[in-house]
Amino acid sequence: MRRRAVLGALLATPALAPHGHAQGEWRPDRPITIIVPSPAGGGTDFSARLIAEPLGQRLGVPVVVENRSGGNNTVGMLATKRARADGHTLMVGYSGAMTGHPAVMGTADLDPVNDYLPVGQVTDTAQVMMVHPSVPVRTLPEFVAYAKQRPGQLNYASAGNGSLHHLGTELLKLRTGIDLVHIPYRGTGETISDLLSGRIQFYMNSPPPVIPFIRDNRLRALCTTGLERHPAMPDVPSLTEAGLSDYPVNVWYALYAPARTPAPVMARLNRELQAVLAVPEVQKRAADSGTFVIYTPPTVVTERLRQEIAAWTEVVRRAGIKPD
Repeated sequence: MRRRAVLGALLATPALAPHGHAQGEWRPDRPITIIVPSPAGGGTDFSARLIAEPLGQRLGVPVVVENRSGGNNTVGMLATKRARADGHTLMVGYSGAMTGHPAVMGTADLDPVNDYLPVGQVTDTAQVMMVHPSVPVRTLPEFVAYAKQRPGQLNYASAGNGSLHHLGTELLKLRTGIDLVHIPYRGTGETISDLLSGRIQFYMNSPPPVIPFIRDNRLRALCTTGLERHPAMPDVPSLTEAGLSDYPVNVWYALYAPARTPAPVMARLNRELQAVLAVPEVQKRAADSGTFVIYTPPTVVTERLRQEIAAWTEVVRRAGIKPD
C-alpha cells in the first residue's frame, strides 16, 4: 500500500545490525519500563505491547508496559521526562499528544522536541471517521450535509483538549463549515462505550480499537484519512475519494527516551528497535490490527514533530481553541 508521511518524507530503513553484543555497547542491568501515557486498549498501548516482548528478548531483560494515564497524556509524558536518563525508562508517544499539547498549551511544562530523544518511529496509520448507526448517513459528504442541517446538535468525542481526535475534527469543521459539539474523554474505552450507546454521534480514531465494531456493524465507517483505501477496511472510501485532500491526520507512534540519555544507550535501543520491527510476525500482528510498522530514524521523528506542531498551532489559532 502506498503511504505518505503526514508532513514529512519517510526515510528508508537502515540495514539491521546482526543480533549480538558488540564490545563496549550498553547493556541494561534491570527490567525496562515502557510508559504508555494513556489507558490500556488504545493505539498507544497497542504499539507499546507490539514491541515490548521482542525488544526484551533482544536486550536480555524483561520489558514491562506501564499505563500512566491522565491529563490528556501529560501524566505519563511528565513521568518519562523526569525519569532517570539511563535507558531503563522509555515511552511510546502518540503523535496527537506529542504535537497537539504544545500547539494548545505551549512548551512551558512539556516540550516534546527537547524533553525527549526519539529512538525511532514504530507504527503509522490513517484514522477512520465513523458514526453511530443511528446517524442516517453512509459517506462523509452525507454526514457534512446532515450536520449542516443540525448545527450544534451532534457530538464528537476526543481523548481531550489538543488530542488528534480533537484537532483533527476541528480541522474538519474548518474545512467543511459544520458545527459539532466537543465531548472530551480520558481514554479510548470510555469513548467507544459512549459511541456504541449513541451518546456520541461522530468519532475519529486509529483503526485497531474500532475495527471489530465496524466489522459487526455496531459502528459505521464513513472514510479513512489515507490517500488510498485501508487494506483492513477495503470497502471504506479514502478521504481523497470522499472529497478532501491534504488532510494531515494520520496517527503515528514512536519510542522515546528522556533527554540526556547517553548516546551508547540510544544507539543500542535504536538498533534493537529496528531489528524488532523487521520481524515478519511483528509486522503481521500490526497489519492484522489495522496499523502498519513504519520505522523512521530519530532525526526524521524530530523533524516530523516540529512540522506537525507548527501545523496544529495554526489550526488552534484559526479554530480559537483555548487551554483547559
